[in-house]
Amino acid sequence: MGRRVSVRTFAGAREQSARFTDTVGVLTSWAGGVLSVTRRDGRTVRLAEADLVAGKVVPPTPARRRGTPAASAEELVWVAARGWGGPDAEEVGGWLARACGGWTRRANSAVPLGGSRPDPDRLGAWYAARGLPLSLQLTTGADGSGELLAAELDGLGWPAAGHSTVRVAALAPLADAAPDARVTVGRELTDDWLAGFPRAAEAPEAARLVLAGGPRPLFAVARAGDGRVAGVGRCVVDGRWAGFAAIRVDPAHRRAGLATALMRELARAALAEGASAAYLQVEVDNAPARTLYDALGFADHHHYHYRTAPDRA
Repeated sequence: MGRRVSVRTFAGAREQSARFTDTVGVLTSWAGGVLSVTRRDGRTVRLAEADLVAGKVVPPTPARRRGTPAASAEELVWVAARGWGGPDAEEVGGWLARACGGWTRRANSAVPLGGSRPDPDRLGAWYAARGLPLSLQLTTGADGSGELLAAELDGLGWPAAGHSTVRVAALAPLADAAPDARVTVGRELTDDWLAGFPRAAEAPEAARLVLAGGPRPLFAVARAGDGRVAGVGRCVVDGRWAGFAAIRVDPAHRRAGLATALMRELARAALAEGASAAYLQVEVDNAPARTLYDALGFADHHHYHYRTAPDRA
């Protein structure tokens, strides 16, 4: 229990579709003839004991890709929390509670600061005082991460959402390209930038607090030939880390290399600020973004998702 395993099952022995299936993840329960294996992305697979063929313990995490930055999940969780969060934040029982008017899950969820279990009563009261539900951001797919807690909350009826990956890359190769005149980078969150990121219009005041917050934010704007904003991006420089977020290109200007140009120009500016490693967060179902980040040298580091306390009213 609590170890990362590879389990082989054979289902449908009397059917033409019978097949072997391999499932890799943390063994989070084995009871009543059912094995529960929580995968790297936080999703739990339930397997019938009767279908079990073989199983073995495997290394806690896959080997790190050569050339990618070395970092613990705990370090990246803390850096990412600083990079995207409003001014309303407080440590509550070993978890960092964050709130900013409900704009984005990342800025309105609690993240672990260490190995402490969350205290739902204290955290729930903190969020209730701000008119928000209690939402926990759980790390999975890393040494000592939260698969057991995820499985426990799943059993208690806490729904899961926002399954995402934290990806990392070396910063210098990302910046190693000729400057692109279509992109400018500055320190000010301008109206032009906000116009290129429509999601900010959902809650303008909260969005400004989140986007302009964090250590040393940088804002990139890509312009079309007529001078109009065609794309935007944001990067926060925090020590050795450059955290990329809010990379968006207007649909009318896609497939012109603007997303890559925004990333490269932000990387160049972050290098000048002293950063050497890059990270970003992307939902696992966002295939176009994942393809872009693959091409730019990013590799998966760990996963996370959100669990929201069920409404008991």
